[in-house]
Amino acid sequence: MKQYDLIATCAAGIEAVTGNELRHLGYDVKVENGRVRFKGTIADILKTNLWLRTADRVKVIVGEFRATTFDELFERTKALAWEEYLPLDANFPVAGKSQKSKLHNVPSVQAIVKKAIVEKLSLIYHRRSFLPETGAKYPLEVALNKDRALLTLDTTGSSLFKRGYRLEKGGAPLKENMAAALVLLARWYPEKPFVDPVCGSGTLPIEAAMIGHNIAPGIKRDFVCETWDWIPDELVEVLRQDAQAQVKFDRELDICGYDIDGRMIEIAQKNAIAAGVDKSITFKQLAVKDFKTTKEYGVIVANPPYGERLSDAEGVHRLYREMGDVYRPLETWSKYILTSDLEFEKYYGQKTTKRRKLYNGTLRTDLFQYWGRRKPRA
Repeated sequence: MKQYDLIATCAAGIEAVTGNELRHLGYDVKVENGRVRFKGTIADILKTNLWLRTADRVKVIVGEFRATTFDELFERTKALAWEEYLPLDANFPVAGKSQKSKLHNVPSVQAIVKKAIVEKLSLIYHRRSFLPETGAKYPLEVALNKDRALLTLDTTGSSLFKRGYRLEKGGAPLKENMAAALVLLARWYPEKPFVDPVCGSGTLPIEAAMIGHNIAPGIKRDFVCETWDWIPDELVEVLRQDAQAQVKFDRELDICGYDIDGRMIEIAQKNAIAAGVDKSITFKQLAVKDFKTTKEYGVIVANPPYGERLSDAEGVHRLYREMGDVYRPLETWSKYILTSDLEFEKYYGQKTTKRRKLYNGTLRTDLFQYWGRRKPRA
C-alpha cells in the first residue's frame, strides 16, 4: 500500500506532546517547530485524524523544493504528481505563507502555484486550461520558509480542536486540543482524582474524561478527506467502528469541574452530555477559596483568567493568592496552572517545580507546575 509523507501540525510548545502521541500510535516521528513528520498509508491518515488529541491538522506532503524565483516555483510545482491527489473536478483552493524568503508576496505565490497545478492537470486530463472545480474540496497550502517551498494537502478540514461537543463556550475558551495537551503534560492517570477549579465551559474535565475512557477525539466529527474519491468509504467505516470498540466506559473516573459562575457550570454540563462523558464528571458551583478535599495524590489543572486588562489584574492576583493558600497544603497533589502572567509565582507564594512555555493561540503563556509527593510503593 502506498506510503505518504505526512505532517501533524500543532501549537508552538506542544510539538513533543504531539510527537509522543504519534509514537504511542506506532509511528516513527521527526519533531520540528510547529509540526511532527511521519509516514503512513491512507488508513494512517484516517487513524491519526481520529485519534490525535493535541494536533491541529494532518497534512500530506505533495512536494518540497527550493524556489527563489517565480519560474522555479512554477516549474517545480508543475512537475509534481498532482494527478495522484486531485481528480478532474477537484475544488482546490491554495492558501499560502512566506517567511524569510525571496518570494515574499503571498498572493503572487498562491497564484503561481494554482496556475502550475491547473496547467499540469489540464495536460493530464486533456483539458484546455479549464478545470470545473465542482467536486470535493482538496485544501492545498504552499509554505515558503528560507526559500524552501513545502506544498501540502490538508486531510482534516476544520481544525482537529473542533471535536463537535462544545455547544456553548465562555468568554476566553481554551481550545480542546490545548486542553488535551495540558492533561497529558500533567501526567494524569485515570485512577487519580482530577480537578479543574476554574472549569468555565468544561473543556479540561471533558478532555480528561475522553482520555480516561479512551474515546477517540475525532469520533463525533467528519474530515474533509472522507469526501475524496481515493479514500474508501468501507475503510472509514472500519476505522470508526474500531475506535468505537476501544472505548472503556467501564473505567470509573474521579473528575471534578468547579467554577464560581453557576451559568458556566450549566454550559459545562451541556457540553459534557454532548461529549458523552457527563456521567464521569462532577460539575459544581464553587469558589477557589472554598475548595477542600481529603483525597490524596490527585492532579489539579487550571486555566484561570490572565488579567490582560489592567481593570482585571487586581481580582486575578487575588485569585492567584487564594490558589496558593488552598493548594500549597495539598502536598501529595500535583498542580498545573496556565497563565500569561509571568509573575504568577509571586502571587501564588511558591516557586514552581518547573515552568513550560506554551502558546494559547498567539498569546505567550507559561504552564506553572508544582509536582506533588509521589505515592509510596506498596
